[in-house]
Order: sequence, then structure tokens, then C-alpha cells
Amino acid sequence: MEQMIRDVIGASVKEFRLPRYEEIPDVGLYLEQTAHCLTEYLKPLDIAVTGSMVSNYVKRDLVKNPVKKLYDRERIAYLLFIAVAKSVLPLEDIQLLIRIQQVTYAPEVAYDYFCCELENVLQVVFGLKDTLDEVGVEHTDAKVMLRNTIIAAAYSMICGLFLYRDLSWKDLPKILAEKYADRISRL
Repeated sequence: MEQMIRDVIGASVKEFRLPRYEEIPDVGLYLEQTAHCLTEYLKPLDIAVTGSMVSNYVKRDLVKNPVKKLYDRERIAYLLFIAVAKSVLPLEDIQLLIRIQQVTYAPEVAYDYFCCELENVLQVVFGLKDTLDEVGVEHTDAKVMLRNTIIAAAYSMICGLFLYRDLSWKDLPKILAEKYADRISRL
């Protein structure tokens, strides 16, 4: 049964790819459009983002205020990182990581590294490859902290999936079929 769970989710992870910085819309999205966009990007990871979550991140100064109520590419990139990291870090720590990144790397460099590292780690955690690839050429403390955050988030995701084991085994296929119907149909 554990292998079935890994196979179903692994199929989504295998194809998972976040848009790179230049691929994120830069036309400016309103709050609900931004939340919908983030949720669509993160849907394979079963992460949903609401407008109130985005507003809270702005209020807590994790993301700069939108300009004329519009969220641009840079803000969306930060929001994607926050949506993944918040499962394992308090918002205060995420804010600190963002501040460290801001003095170390340009937003587009940091975000693209985040994307590559997330995809890399997910492949290993979900058993699609055996070892982590080296991502990037520099080995800074900022990159080590980011990699560790992503590893923790990926294992948190897989732990959530295995919580289903506490349910009756006979109910698990039905729950998985309902929750991941669109993914199963693509196998």
C-alpha cells in the first residue's frame, strides 16, 4: 500500500516543474488571481494558497505591498517559496531566510535556484532517483539553508501522505482515488 501511495504521488512529482522566474506572469495579478495562480502551480504538491494567506504574508512583511493592488513576478516568486516553506518553518524564520537571500542573491537567481532544488529534492524523497544533484556552482550558507528547508518540506509532504496509514486499509484506495483522481487518470 505504501508503494501505491508513492506511485500515485510520484507520478505527479515526476512531471512537476515550477515556472522559472522569466516564465512567471509579469502583467500584474490581483489578489484572487495571484492566489489562484499560486495554487495552480503548486497543485501537484497538494498546496493551496488563498487570498487571505497572501494578504497575511504582505501584512507580516514577507512580501512587499502590491503596486496598485497588482502582484508582479517578483512577489509571485516570493509567494511560491513561502507556500512551500511554511509547512516546516514559522513565518518569522521564513522572513529571515528571505532577508538573507536579498543580501546574497538577486530575486531571479534565488528563485530559479529554489525551483531547481525543489524539483531535485522531490525526485529523491519520492524515490524517483537515488541521490541529490548538485545545483548551482556556489556553496554558500544561504544555499545550504535553502536546501535543508526544501528537504524538510518535501519530507513533511510525504509524511502527510503516510498519515493515511492510520485509516482503515479498506478505505485508503477510495480516499486516494477521490483525492488524486485527475493524477491517477493520467497514469
